[in-house]
Amino acid sequence: MKTQTLFRSATIDDCYKIAQLFSIASDGVADYMWSTLTKDYPGLTPIEIGSKRYASDQSVFSYKNCVVAEHDGEVIGMMVTFPIEEASENNSKATTELKELSDEPDILVPYSMEAPGTWCICALALFPEFRGQGLGTQFLSIARQQAQEKGFQELSLLCFEQNTGAMKLYQRNGFKVIDRAAIVPHKLIHCTGDVLLMTTPPLPIPLSPALVSKQTSMSFNHNKG
Repeated sequence: MKTQTLFRSATIDDCYKIAQLFSIASDGVADYMWSTLTKDYPGLTPIEIGSKRYASDQSVFSYKNCVVAEHDGEVIGMMVTFPIEEASENNSKATTELKELSDEPDILVPYSMEAPGTWCICALALFPEFRGQGLGTQFLSIARQQAQEKGFQELSLLCFEQNTGAMKLYQRNGFKVIDRAAIVPHKLIHCTGDVLLMTTPPLPIPLSPALVSKQTSMSFNHNKG
């Protein structure tokens, strides 16, 4: 019998694992952001600071905006999603929070690209040993369901062009590049080249019958693979 992977809404107890996975998804950008906050969190490592940040319910970067994948009782993956509102004179909450995090805002400029009016996948990550099993595709199906329930027709996300594995996953699921920005080099950021803004076509993407039958509004339960 195959062991099942449970997809569920995150809880505050998941915040440390969420921070670890966000660090992986961001290829060091999150570690840079959290390292700028050491004065506010003395004695804590960047991952511990990230965990504290995700424990807040006053930020878009909150466990309340996360879905986690759980295997044998352990969190093995996570996805952070939230809406990007239509363009206005004001910055979105996510962009504003990024700018407030750093004394060197130019480093974060590439990660402020947005597609207004979309449901944003801010981060999606799995621990290495659980990749290649179809779980990333299942996370994207959950994001589509969230978008449809919230009245959004498009998904958006940022991806490093060097992350060819993620690029293939997103392209298989209909994402196209609509903008790009050069990465500002920093010792904590692992990638060079460009970060890409990608969106799906502006039409609802139906879920497969298998996923519809297994999903509920509060939790998601799928077979692995």
